[in-house]
Amino acid sequence: MKHLTILIPAGQNNLSSITGAYEIFTKANQYWQSKGHEPLFEIQLAGSSDEVEFNGGLFKVKPHIHLESIHHTDLIIIPSLNHQYTMALNENEKLPEWLLMQYNRGAEIASICTGAFLLASAGLLDGKSCSTHWSVTDIFRQMFPKVILQADKLMTDEAGLYTNGGAYSFLNLMIYLIEKYYDRDTAIYCSKVFQIEIDRNTQSQFSIFTGQKLHNDEQVLQAQEYLEQHLNEKMSVEELSLKFNIGRRNFDRRFIKATGNTPVEYVQRLKTESAKKSFETNRKTIREVMFEVGYSDMKAFRSVFRKYTGLSPIQYKARYYKESLMVSQTKN
Repeated sequence: MKHLTILIPAGQNNLSSITGAYEIFTKANQYWQSKGHEPLFEIQLAGSSDEVEFNGGLFKVKPHIHLESIHHTDLIIIPSLNHQYTMALNENEKLPEWLLMQYNRGAEIASICTGAFLLASAGLLDGKSCSTHWSVTDIFRQMFPKVILQADKLMTDEAGLYTNGGAYSFLNLMIYLIEKYYDRDTAIYCSKVFQIEIDRNTQSQFSIFTGQKLHNDEQVLQAQEYLEQHLNEKMSVEELSLKFNIGRRNFDRRFIKATGNTPVEYVQRLKTESAKKSFETNRKTIREVMFEVGYSDMKAFRSVFRKYTGLSPIQYKARYYKESLMVSQTKN
């Protein structure tokens, strides 16, 4: 029998990703047994203390086993740290070393949402792809510049390391792991029981682009602010670099280093975010919004919008404007 270790780190407060992982794998074990197999996993919650509090002491979890008692495990799940990742890193100084040791002994490791901060702190993600919650991508890039962050991906799978985006998207990662360790049939069964969409692979439509501004390049910051204030104007990168007295190649290099995007990508993301907000909040047509954000070609607008959201403008408006109307009616 394989061993599944669900970590209960100190200094973090996301209970749902712990209980959710535990319940889904328990259900997979039960279904696997109903098909005539022995349980695939022994599932244990493991921590460095006898009890961990959540939500200000409202809930408490008592791990089955102490981390130091685990010599070998096959799969480790690191839960979300919410936005307590800095505190979690400080309060779990020995955990990265433990993760590295277990990985070298053959364990695979999956991180949920901001659990990627713990996984990255072990150095295991250096040079590898990683996903995490879209709202912490800027600080993650600053802290772990060697990691190839894939902010739009819902999940990554590389060299026995799995990561996923934010919040309840961890359910999709659990279904992915169920299929990988059990089989497709068990994954489909669990997806139906827990009503989780299967084969989802992007979190693009949920992200909110605010622009990476946690850098020290003052001229690039000025360029970012200028672009945000002149969103519907057409300006080439050459014109923009000339405006700030920087050579085109040097401007591109500095902009990418500071923001993680080329100037063209940055403008596209700004326009897409502005269009998303319009689709969510008003009755304007696709064409009206297209013109507002500075596009005159519908094909180009559709292509860019789908690139950053995974949906066409029509699909996005149908999905999110309807929900806005329902919320508004409920409030009234």
